Amino acid sequence: MRRKSLLILVSFFLTWWAPALIALASAQAEDALTVKARQFLAALEKGDFNLAARDFDETMLKVSGPDKLEALWKTQLPKQLGTFKKQTAARRDQLQGYEIVLVTCEFDKATLDTRIVFDKAGKIAGFGFVPTAPPVKYEPPAYADPTKFVESEIIVGSGEWQLPGTLTMPKGDGPFPGLVLVHGSGPNDRNESLGPNKPFQDLAWGLATRGIAVLRYDKRSKVHGAKILANPKLEATMTVKDETIDDALAAAALLQNTGKVDQARVFILGHSQGGFLMPRIAKAAASLDIAGFISMAGLTRPLDDTILRQMNYLYGLAGGAVSEEDKKKLEDIKAAVANIKSLTDADKASTTKLLGAMPAYWLDVRGYDPPELAKTVKAPMLILQGGRDYQVTTEDFENWKKALGGRKDVEFHLYPKLNHLFYEGEGILTPLEYVQKHGSVAGYVVEDIAAWILKR
Repeated sequence: MRRKSLLILVSFFLTWWAPALIALASAQAEDALTVKARQFLAALEKGDFNLAARDFDETMLKVSGPDKLEALWKTQLPKQLGTFKKQTAARRDQLQGYEIVLVTCEFDKATLDTRIVFDKAGKIAGFGFVPTAPPVKYEPPAYADPTKFVESEIIVGSGEWQLPGTLTMPKGDGPFPGLVLVHGSGPNDRNESLGPNKPFQDLAWGLATRGIAVLRYDKRSKVHGAKILANPKLEATMTVKDETIDDALAAAALLQNTGKVDQARVFILGHSQGGFLMPRIAKAAASLDIAGFISMAGLTRPLDDTILRQMNYLYGLAGGAVSEEDKKKLEDIKAAVANIKSLTDADKASTTKLLGAMPAYWLDVRGYDPPELAKTVKAPMLILQGGRDYQVTTEDFENWKKALGGRKDVEFHLYPKLNHLFYEGEGILTPLEYVQKHGSVAGYVVEDIAAWILKR
């Protein structure tokens, strides 16, 4: 079976030119214990029961060694469940100091979750079969009242790069303040959908309920990705300007010229990669006279170093259970980061990707210091950060504060319980929290954003 740990890297490369830097892309990865659980099931399927028992702790080896595994898999389970067909989704849980991976398995007669329990050393301390949990679906947050707004389809930009989007307009005569939402890395849709979660829809509906018009749109990499990939020269020259900044400015200009929107009170909010680029967006938008800028989980450190840090975190979720193969992959990432740092202007036309991005992309963000550039932004700013975020951490939040803390027109909010999507959670954060659990942007975040906008 293909090692699922490759998903950690594949999720990066699927961003087509943008590196998986920060975040949402890496949120789709599977952690090392989930990989190990899948390998356990794959060994059972192949009939290699010694391999399946390789990671058992001492107690499991005594009570459920290879011979008993063989009897279970070849005799007992077929009688009750029929032939094993495939494993599908996985999710994580915790109980009394143990890490639990539940992998949905389809048999001829039933679909069940295999519940695999890991101890602190990454050893399998137990497993069994439990009923499969129903699929998790998106639900609008309680703080959103659809009776207080209307939505309409709009087009952002013009010509070959135009993008479909949604305008969420409060009911009433206005004029209303307006807000443009700018996505994180990867080919995001207008809702920034991830598993059962839609954080941008949460924000749009919550803020429109409070009297703020919100414009969100599908990202260029989602709408025009195939076209760009089909043109190697075009792909090789793409930078964050083409990927994000130009479309954010087009959206802001559109909102400023939308009926019932107060042209003097249009703001831009960037999440994740959008937050990282917030100072560059602000400088590029100088002629638009934007009323203020919001950074949610905005990175402040080099992207290449951040990818390596994120990978160390993901591999580290298995404790001491990282395989030699995974260690090799980590070394490959380190080598790629070193190659990125050695790029020169002579490499701008190169079509050799490094960590999913072309050299021109890496050279464009080299030396970019978001907090330092933010010092030159004259408009008010709001900096928001979740305390449980491993993609963009509180260290980044502190960097924003060090640079901008002396300004009276900049506010900072740190939310200890929130992850990268600004959803509440507890315990150790794994990537599966984003794709298998439904949450909503915390209501108090929506209230803080609304209050900051409405008082201006």
